[in-house]
Amino acid sequence: MTPLDRELSQERAYHEACRAALAGMAEGADERVVTGENAFASGADAEVLGYQLRSWAKELRQEPDSPLFFGRLDFEDGGACGDHAGQRYYIGRRRISEHPSAPPLVVDWRAPVSRTFYQAGSRDPLGVAVRRRFGWAPGSLGAAEDLTGMEDERLGTAAPAPEDGAVGGILAAEIERPRVGPMRDIAATIQPEQDDLVRSELGRSLCVQGAPGTGKTAVGLHRAAYLLYTYPQRIQRGGLLVLGPNRTFLHYIAQVLPALGEIDIRQSTVDDEVARGPVRAVDDEAAAVVKHDARMARVLHRALYARVGDPAGRFEAVEVADGSYRWRVSGGELARIVEEVRAEAPPYAVGRERVRSRAVRVIQLEAERRAGPMNNTWLQRISRARPVSAFVDAAWPKVTPEEVLAALFTDPDALAAAADGVLGAEEQKRLLWSRAPRSYKSAKWSAADQVLLDELAGLVERPQGYGHIVVDEAQDLSPMQCRAVARRSGFGSLTVLGDLAQGTTPWAARDWPEWLAHLGKPDAPVVPLTTGFRVPAAIVTLANGLLGALDVAVPPSRSLRRDGELAVRRVEDVRAALVDSVRAALAREGSVGVIAHDADVPELRAALAEAGVATAEADDLTAAARVTVLPATVAKGLEYDHVVAVEPAAIAEAEERGLHRLYVVLTRAVSRLEVLHSRPLPPALR
Repeated sequence: MTPLDRELSQERAYHEACRAALAGMAEGADERVVTGENAFASGADAEVLGYQLRSWAKELRQEPDSPLFFGRLDFEDGGACGDHAGQRYYIGRRRISEHPSAPPLVVDWRAPVSRTFYQAGSRDPLGVAVRRRFGWAPGSLGAAEDLTGMEDERLGTAAPAPEDGAVGGILAAEIERPRVGPMRDIAATIQPEQDDLVRSELGRSLCVQGAPGTGKTAVGLHRAAYLLYTYPQRIQRGGLLVLGPNRTFLHYIAQVLPALGEIDIRQSTVDDEVARGPVRAVDDEAAAVVKHDARMARVLHRALYARVGDPAGRFEAVEVADGSYRWRVSGGELARIVEEVRAEAPPYAVGRERVRSRAVRVIQLEAERRAGPMNNTWLQRISRARPVSAFVDAAWPKVTPEEVLAALFTDPDALAAAADGVLGAEEQKRLLWSRAPRSYKSAKWSAADQVLLDELAGLVERPQGYGHIVVDEAQDLSPMQCRAVARRSGFGSLTVLGDLAQGTTPWAARDWPEWLAHLGKPDAPVVPLTTGFRVPAAIVTLANGLLGALDVAVPPSRSLRRDGELAVRRVEDVRAALVDSVRAALAREGSVGVIAHDADVPELRAALAEAGVATAEADDLTAAARVTVLPATVAKGLEYDHVVAVEPAAIAEAEERGLHRLYVVLTRAVSRLEVLHSRPLPPALR
């Protein structure tokens, strides 16, 4: 047996011991639930503890049959290493130990000591003598992965410095591993600059401007997992939300956080978060652009507070019968109360109750001057008195967001008053409904209307926020959608992920400072990620050629991968060429994505079906077919080993920001890109 074989055998035996310890942890968690370890707690504490135990047991039972560690750290014996001197740590996705009080067999990748695994280098070894990476491959039965190799980096001060940007064979193999099915975690391949972002403190909001293939989405998801691990109580109080651009994207990333040991994280879209009912109407683009404009916030604020009583103070006096007495509040006093509350600018519903309580307070003071202190029963009776309620309804009416918005879109005069000096006459016409519903309750709302209703709901009563929100593809959010996110993170922090070059909506961001202000985090730093580890250099170079035509200031990206293939082919028959290309791609390992202009997708899918090639749709991640045919409009955020991009000119011409869409399409390949076209390529791509 060679020294390498002997070492591999020892590491396999250690892995088996870890697997047994994990099984013991699951059994122990189940036993704690069954025996009722929370029996000595009481009330809410017992309920919370019971929930935590059941969740922990469920997580351990559902642990995938995957490698339990991917790295190892051997520290030097020197005193500079502190408590880690001479220690050895295995790094994995979850802490594993034989007993809660025993030293861990595997250290969680988020633990402080694990940071050394990502940050240590020959120029600054951080006390590490050897960093070992493990290579895994599917077992002989195709189930659990087997340890097949390992790679040691000697990082002592005498070790030679590697070439800049060089990565080891095992690390490169893991980065370049074929992509089949959902997105997987990158815990084994995190780079130092990514690690800095992942471990940013909870109170720090940040914006990651990430070029394609730089791992910005994975950084955001791993930061979410890190924050939950490091600040569990603070996060659990407010919750953690991951916002994606669409449900296809959420399906794609759905398995990353559970693989990192986190299952109770809400993953949603902005449209789902703001929805107050079904979307039953569709705006034309001109109307949608106005509705998503930041100026609508001012229009809505005016429309809502226009319902508050006359600021000139013309109120009838309020008289409340109390036995043989009648307490009276003058119209002037009531006007003063309304004016003061308006000046305080509370949420609309809070303002309504302040007006009521202050009117009652005037009566209370008058009554106490005559008869002494009044009890709570008396106060509640006066508050509910009909004259008081009538005054409050007249001065500060109770309204719903739907009522306010329907009135605004059906009454030209009301809209003109609210939009005066804010929106032009033509913009106002775009907002007015051509046919008014019988009442606001029967109104049909569009997706953009839902965002406006959420703005109004936030003016009426501030929503409960999250402790942290990860916003992916943030460049495509409109200013009004950004405001919806800001309302949910007023007391929390944000991780904003995006790429200005990939902005494809009509209102997409062209610079980050303005969008960060809309998100309520104007001081958040913008950190660029420009070094790619996913997309090969030849493909990156092709896509970078489009940047000059995109009217956004982003630095061109570079790739450390010199492998990969690129082919741009002009053909007479695109359908026939596509069939040939897909068949050739299927002869290799990995996933295949066919991306085309939306209107061309049915025809291309039919051509492949006629040729006997099974295909899947973008959101069907459980399909057996290796080939996915998808429209360009849903390609963002997805990755395939081999991409066939069909007719770039059709993609570029389909919408105002078609070149941005084409940039997205060209950067979906992580191994091979083939461009098929029968029409001339867009000038920016030639």
